[in-house]
Amino acid sequence: MNNINTERRKIILVTDGDSCAQKTLEIAVSNIGGRCISRSGGNPTPITSSEIVELVKQAKNDPVVVMVDDRGNTGIGKGEQAMFEIINHPEIEVLGIVAVASNTKGVRGVKVDYSIDNNGNMINAPVDKHGNISDKKVLYGDTVDIINNCNVPIVIGVGDIGKMEGKDVVEIGAPIITKALEEIITRNSTQNKKGYRY
Repeated sequence: MNNINTERRKIILVTDGDSCAQKTLEIAVSNIGGRCISRSGGNPTPITSSEIVELVKQAKNDPVVVMVDDRGNTGIGKGEQAMFEIINHPEIEVLGIVAVASNTKGVRGVKVDYSIDNNGNMINAPVDKHGNISDKKVLYGDTVDIINNCNVPIVIGVGDIGKMEGKDVVEIGAPIITKALEEIITRNSTQNKKGYRY
C-alpha cells in the first residue's frame, strides 16, 4: 500500500458514471480490495478534478477508482476535462483507464490496448456498447477522446458497465468490470493471495 503522505496515489479512471455504472463499480472495487470515489459518480461528473483529487488523497488505500462522465457530450465535457487534469496532477499516478463504449455519434474514439468482452475474454480489439467485439479500429464512447492526448500505461475497453446483455450485472458480482480492473492492477503491481500490494 502507498504511504499516502510521500508517494503519488495510484488510481484507475473509468469513463462512465451513471447510477447503474456507479452501483456496479462499487461492487467491482470491493471485489479487488480498492476504494471507490462514489462522489465522482454522476452523469455528467458532478465535482471538479481538484475535489476528486482531495477525495483520492483521503482514501484509505490504493488502488482508488474514479468515475468520469460527459453525459453524451461529443466535445470536451466535464468528465473529459476532469480526467485530463487528474492524469496530469503531480500527486496522482494513473495505473490505467477503463474506456466504456457507447453509441455516441460524432466522436473520434480511442485505440484500446485490449478489451474485455461480455463473456469475460480478453481480446485484442475494441468492443461495442453491448460488450461484443467491434469491427471498428477504435472504441467509441462519449468520454474517451481526451485519452488520445494523455500518457497512461494501459487502456482497456468494455461495454456498458452493469449491463452488457445481463453479463455484468450487480446480482452476479459485476464480473466484466471486475476483470478489467484486475487486469490493470496485474499489469502494474505484484499480486499475492492476500490481495494487491505495490
